[in-house]
Amino acid sequence: MEKSQELALTQMRKSVQKLGSSTEEFGETTLMRFLIARSMDAGKAAKMFVKWQEWRSTWVPNGFVPESEIGEQLEARKIFLQGLSRSGQPLMVAKASKHFPAKDQLQFKKFVIYVLDKTIASSFKGREIGNEKLIAIFDLQNLSYKNVDARGLITGFQFLQAYYPERLAKLFILNMPRFFVSVWKMISHFLEKATLEKIVIVSNEDEREDLIKEIGGEVLPEEFGGQAKLVPIQDVVLTPLDN
Repeated sequence: MEKSQELALTQMRKSVQKLGSSTEEFGETTLMRFLIARSMDAGKAAKMFVKWQEWRSTWVPNGFVPESEIGEQLEARKIFLQGLSRSGQPLMVAKASKHFPAKDQLQFKKFVIYVLDKTIASSFKGREIGNEKLIAIFDLQNLSYKNVDARGLITGFQFLQAYYPERLAKLFILNMPRFFVSVWKMISHFLEKATLEKIVIVSNEDEREDLIKEIGGEVLPEEFGGQAKLVPIQDVVLTPLDN
């Protein structure tokens, strides 16, 4: 680790203490995610970290979202967890045609947390390192107007940016219909530059080939050029952590 990073970590820890919290239970790799997300500004990273701690204690007091609290969202079977890509990052697939705007926004927000937490946890090898990232595919095949949920997408991205800093490795958007282009432009206004740089709208065969090469056919679903079957996220059983 560079001296500048060590200095920033030390300053961040002190700033977190001044804000009335602690970094004692968290390693350098976790803290670095917050520093990177805030351009190595220790003060801003500390505020983001403390806000994240407060958010987790409110929304996930037991450390996880019980499936019993998100039953309606799980019934749609719209999110799939496919295993690890060639780079060791978990692949999550979202089928937009199976989604409808949620009437229960509280349940939907808990569902977003469940999806992100479980996807990230699926890459743990005995324990969490702190710098694990995920790859996502957002499939818009057969999307209709009744499936469009700009509010839901914005909520998901806001959670990802504010409470899961540096957890997104890449997001591939497939089969975008023309009518959704204007919706996506509106949603993009809510995304940080760092997030937008990780998003690839796949629009030709060369980009599809790059997708297959990057993820690997073993975990990529058949409909995207791989050999794998889709696995609903609720059907995936995670390996218990060492502790």
